[in-house]
Amino acid sequence: MRALVAIGALFLIAIVLWDTFETIVLPRRVTRQITLSRWFLRIIWRFWSAVARRMNVGRAREDLSSRETFLSFYGPLSLLLLLIFWAVTLITGFGALQWALGSLLNAPEGSLGFGVDVYMSGTTFFTLGLGDVVPVSSLARAITVVEAGTGFGFLALVIGYLPVLYQAFSRREMRVSLLDARAGSPPRAVEWLRRLGPYEPASTLDRFLNDWELWSAEVLESHLSYPILAYFRSQHEHQSWLAALTMILDVCSLIIVGIDGVPTAQARLTFAIARHAVVDLSQIFGVAPQVPRVNRLPPKDLVRLRPALTAAGLHLRAGPPADEQLAGLRSLYEPYVDSLSHHLLMPLPAWLPLPGVADDWQTSAWEQTPEIPLI
Repeated sequence: MRALVAIGALFLIAIVLWDTFETIVLPRRVTRQITLSRWFLRIIWRFWSAVARRMNVGRAREDLSSRETFLSFYGPLSLLLLLIFWAVTLITGFGALQWALGSLLNAPEGSLGFGVDVYMSGTTFFTLGLGDVVPVSSLARAITVVEAGTGFGFLALVIGYLPVLYQAFSRREMRVSLLDARAGSPPRAVEWLRRLGPYEPASTLDRFLNDWELWSAEVLESHLSYPILAYFRSQHEHQSWLAALTMILDVCSLIIVGIDGVPTAQARLTFAIARHAVVDLSQIFGVAPQVPRVNRLPPKDLVRLRPALTAAGLHLRAGPPADEQLAGLRSLYEPYVDSLSHHLLMPLPAWLPLPGVADDWQTSAWEQTPEIPLI
């Protein structure tokens, strides 16, 4: 019995250490297998998202804000719970190993047992050095030293892990926040082109798209390495990294179809890396592409799209071939962003702006002033 417990404890310790190494240190691959941390986080997310889906979300801004506030707790809280899960599992594993070896410890009043082994393991893992329970054999001392080193290394990795994670989050959100004034709240492709097109030369639009190409690549790299970042919500309920990525794909699709005077080369490059990001992230989260539940650009909106751009001095190529090309481009990424949206509970933006809706920068807790012009 003790031999089986020892083998199980060693296996548990090895699994947790490898999972910690893979999650914090090792850059992740898209096709990696299910690991302990992903299994743990998926269980928590299923519970958390199920509660969020049952929350009564009506049209009132307060309803949406309440659900977003609830969802915003998941990312940081699940990260803390994962760290606690790792620590508790390692402590239990080392405690079980000491018990399997016969509890070769010197405890006060000779009170030995599995509870004392786990207590000894906890004080050793966190390098407390209380000294009330000490090992009395060479093997028990060796295990204690190994556990102390493991605990010290674990704490060092965690201390280094959190700043890297939040730096990546901050860099991502800086770009997302910039979309408020450039594309509205939530960001919409037609609004982005309408606000910038008449006032920016084609070269400047290329520069903007190049900046978003780099942002998309950084989102791909950081969210593959640290998938938990995808669950971190933006500061405002109308914003999200997924909505921003979708809006950029929409903009690039329109430019690729053809807008007079706007070159398509940079738009094609930005479209490629942004689509790469949504495809790989869908695979990471195990959400298969599916037919979008809601058509974000129904025929009636497509009819309104060209006049809206024309009013801003941008002439989108018209005709059935252009509409077919736009539909083909949308089919390359909308099944993926729709699946991610359903999984992460992040709404996708529409293509056309809603009249009379103020941007987040135009509102405050005391007043709403949508009449303030952007440009």
